[in-house]
Amino acid sequence: MWLSYAAHMDRDLWTRVDDYLSRTLVPDDVRFTEALAASDAAGLPAIQVSPNQGRFLEILARSLGTRAILELGTLGGYSTLWLARGLVPGGKLITLEAEPRHAAVAQATFARAGVSDIISIRVGPAIATLPKLVAEGAGPFDLIFIDADKPSLPDYFQWSLRLARPGTVIVVDNVVRDGEVASAASADPSVQGVRRMNTLIAAEPRVIATAIQTVGSKGYDGFAFVLVER
Repeated sequence: MWLSYAAHMDRDLWTRVDDYLSRTLVPDDVRFTEALAASDAAGLPAIQVSPNQGRFLEILARSLGTRAILELGTLGGYSTLWLARGLVPGGKLITLEAEPRHAAVAQATFARAGVSDIISIRVGPAIATLPKLVAEGAGPFDLIFIDADKPSLPDYFQWSLRLARPGTVIVVDNVVRDGEVASAASADPSVQGVRRMNTLIAAEPRVIATAIQTVGSKGYDGFAFVLVER
């Protein structure tokens, strides 16, 4: 039997399912509980990935055998912890955060979790930090997770390509924007940033890509997945 349209759009239902799946499939870990509590206590916006999404990032990183991860948008470090769990022994993660206050919360979270030795935070706008990483010869990265400001996504994608190799996977969060991404006339700069990035991806011969819509405690959104082929 088909669910009604109202049920499909029921965020309370999505959240209940998300909570059930998290309780069933994502074991409790005090490091993640403390990370969320620290972000909340510091007044950071509650826009981090959900536990199920974080676990997905860990599984993706593990399946790729990642030795080097780049994250754009640290916030309080919650998603960073999940990504770090997916690194192979000896692997490293660089995460970029524009806000010094957010970076300080994340740094304390990493120290508390005992992973400061494998995570390096670069503080400053990613659009300024990415060229520095290229100049330093950082990378290539096996996995790049982009969860930063959406109007800059076209630039982030182009710089990520310069820090990638054949086989690198680029994951971009929040690309559906409550369905507004389908509206070419949207006045939302974030929507237009996603659309411009999608146009670049579609025209880039070195990659193949798709995007998956998601629902859950974070509402209606989705991820883009890009595989660098050459």
